[in-house]
Amino acid sequence: MSFEFIKRLPTPDEIRKEYPLPEELTRLRERRNEEIRDVLTGKSDKFLVIIGPCSADNEEAVCDYVTRLAKVNEKVKDKLVLIPRIYTNKPRTTGEGYKGIIHQPDPEKKPDFLAGLIAMRKMQIRAIAESGLTAADEMLYPENWRYVSDILSYVAIGARSVEDQQHRLTVSGFDVAAGMKNPTSGDFSIMLNSVYAAQHPHSFIYRGWEVQTSGNDLTHTILRGSVNKYGRSLPNYHYEDLNTLISLYNERNLKNPACIIDANHNNSDKQFKQQVRIVKEVMHSRKLNHDIRQMVKGVMVESYIEEGCQKIGDGTYGKSITDPCLGWEDSERLIYDIAEYE
Repeated sequence: MSFEFIKRLPTPDEIRKEYPLPEELTRLRERRNEEIRDVLTGKSDKFLVIIGPCSADNEEAVCDYVTRLAKVNEKVKDKLVLIPRIYTNKPRTTGEGYKGIIHQPDPEKKPDFLAGLIAMRKMQIRAIAESGLTAADEMLYPENWRYVSDILSYVAIGARSVEDQQHRLTVSGFDVAAGMKNPTSGDFSIMLNSVYAAQHPHSFIYRGWEVQTSGNDLTHTILRGSVNKYGRSLPNYHYEDLNTLISLYNERNLKNPACIIDANHNNSDKQFKQQVRIVKEVMHSRKLNHDIRQMVKGVMVESYIEEGCQKIGDGTYGKSITDPCLGWEDSERLIYDIAEYE
């Protein structure tokens, strides 16, 4: 075999027992989960804003950011539900580069998965305790779900994972909202098939167990743009794209039709400042069309304390070491602008 088994890692139950979420924060998470559920089911007219760093690489900076976000949340909570992005796994197109805090709790050192799991738990729990906000993360590795299943309120399935059977089946066992991104090809039918699969019950093998799931009715779509055969970005957040998605939803027997617009990635061609314009166009489309307003339940924005990005080791506090992000001032202003639209 070409695998080298280095060391056995603690099970999710072992990690959760050693680094538990306090009971009062568990109750807080339950309230937040219900608030998000109400938005996705149409019971609430509030709008989701999933916002934060491309990757959560530094506990101090991430918790600083989330605490700032909590202060803004107090001013807009009658209209918006702010969900901080605390992304602890980072997908890499070529497999190279920083893969997130679970891989490298210190981006300048070698991978250490045990230290990474501990760092992830401590950061997520601290962020909830200091801000009162529960977070979103991307589920890059389905077998890792139970390490975070008690602390997250939202999970995204990435463009390169959405066609994978294990991702779809694992989401069917979630008790939180899960967004399925369109694949990099842009094919809406693949994304909707993924939603269908995750909304239904399944039996499968998970972490060495035979398991059965009941289906996740909060599974929905995320539009993040696509890439054509020449490698050029194609956006899919425009009015016409949203109407097309509504038509495709209407052809399928899916629960709680809903969509989140990812304003970065191929929608912005990774031009991070374009996120402001893109979000405002989406909000305008919601004003023009009642059906779009009913379907588009939120936006996703990459944002950090300092705008842009830097190389690992450059040392600028609160600046992304992966994709470039909006800075804090622009992000705060954008949140208030979104609230004005509502």
